[in-house]
Amino acid sequence: MDYFSGYISKLIEQLSRLPGIGTKSAQRLAFHIVNMPKEQVGALANTLTDAKNNVRYCKQCFTLTDQELCPICSNPKRDPKTIMVVETTRDLAAYEKTGKYEGVYHVLHGAISPMLGIGPDDIKLRELMQRLQGDVEEVIIATNSSLEGETTAMYISKLIKPTGIKVSRIASGVPVGGDLEYIDEVTLLRALEGRVEL
Repeated sequence: MDYFSGYISKLIEQLSRLPGIGTKSAQRLAFHIVNMPKEQVGALANTLTDAKNNVRYCKQCFTLTDQELCPICSNPKRDPKTIMVVETTRDLAAYEKTGKYEGVYHVLHGAISPMLGIGPDDIKLRELMQRLQGDVEEVIIATNSSLEGETTAMYISKLIKPTGIKVSRIASGVPVGGDLEYIDEVTLLRALEGRVEL
């Protein structure tokens, strides 16, 4: 039985489809949005539409951006010879919060998971290998400490080793099974500084 009118029920349904938003949170958000001034709701709707229409992959590292190159790739102060490989843009953001990493990134947009049917061709591995044709000295593998992340790290290591490029893995300051986006900056920094060559 519906307790709310059709529009509110539809709004709650749409909001509850967002990750991490259950029915109760969706109801709170829906009531908040309905009670917001009309201009603020319009601005929110426009921002959502603009983001969907204008955000795309950086042509170099594949993070999300609204420019051809993201701010990190276009920053001349970053070291393009060191590439940190991460699973998601959220993982990139977690490392950027440390303020200590001066290289560039490569976002895979996933990890190898045979059980889920995700193979090497389903993530941005081919694009990583193309980047390594340039002047690259080190690849830091910063995938999650999950089974999928470890599988991906080993696969990447085996691909890169024959090229002579140094391959390292973030240290185990990151707990096994932990997602990078939820880990504090100090732990991430220790993991980065304690990385080991594969």
